[in-house]
Amino acid sequence: MNGPPDSSAIKILLLTVIAMLAFAANSLLCRLALGQGLIDAASFASLRIVSGALVLGLMMWPAWRSRGRAPLNQWAVITLFFYMFFFAFAYRSLGAATGALILFGSVQLTMFSAALRIGERFSGMAWTGLVLAVAGLVYLVLPGVTAPDPLGTLLMTVAGISWGFYSLLGRYAPDPLEATANNFIFCVPLAMLVSGAFLGELHVTSAGLLIAVVSGALASGLGYVVWYAALRGLTASRAATVQLSVPAIAALGGVVFLGEGITVRLLLSSAATLGGIAIVLAQRARRTG
Repeated sequence: MNGPPDSSAIKILLLTVIAMLAFAANSLLCRLALGQGLIDAASFASLRIVSGALVLGLMMWPAWRSRGRAPLNQWAVITLFFYMFFFAFAYRSLGAATGALILFGSVQLTMFSAALRIGERFSGMAWTGLVLAVAGLVYLVLPGVTAPDPLGTLLMTVAGISWGFYSLLGRYAPDPLEATANNFIFCVPLAMLVSGAFLGELHVTSAGLLIAVVSGALASGLGYVVWYAALRGLTASRAATVQLSVPAIAALGGVVFLGEGITVRLLLSSAATLGGIAIVLAQRARRTG
């Protein structure tokens, strides 16, 4: 007979669930704020970065006082900055579910491409999954009545590629939490520069400000803290696989909280894209297991 679930396993499960909810919440919060015109995109991204930097910086401050800070990784800062801003501008025209699917599909495909580039060999089944995932995204953006906005799609694709490269760079960080705090803090000057460039579009309501701060401080800052805690008990393949739940959570949240509809195109594309990625991840886990 199986014994009761291990308390550490339950803790990892809860942390993982909370982290996935936080990641999906970023899509919902951003779309809520921008879709209702509560704030402009540049201000949302800047406030998200600043509030995330404050939370993460405060958490790392005692350690930094005692041992100093890790050196700057400029490429990590740039890719995080690109993700944050392209993400916000994309959600001016994309629904929460569509944006999340394009984002996470682009992230995973970027990471798979990097694996192929450094010489990793994919099995025939893994290639099948990869083709299926790409076909799902292509089908989603094909011209038609229910196709997403082309500019929004392009912007979110860039955001996903940026996040994919940011994730790859993060693999080499001795302390991912410290690296994330550093990257958020060094993103603040860049965010201020871009916000200044879009000063003519400045529009911030109290509700929009609150949503952006919640996205930065809770869904991003504390969300990453919880995720890094969960990663201690997850293999790399499981960590990648559980992130496939984020577009589904965002879709459900979009229906419940934002009144968004789910089209047949989105359902079929999600099944192909997420299913294909799951096949690749399963095959890679089998090779390394």
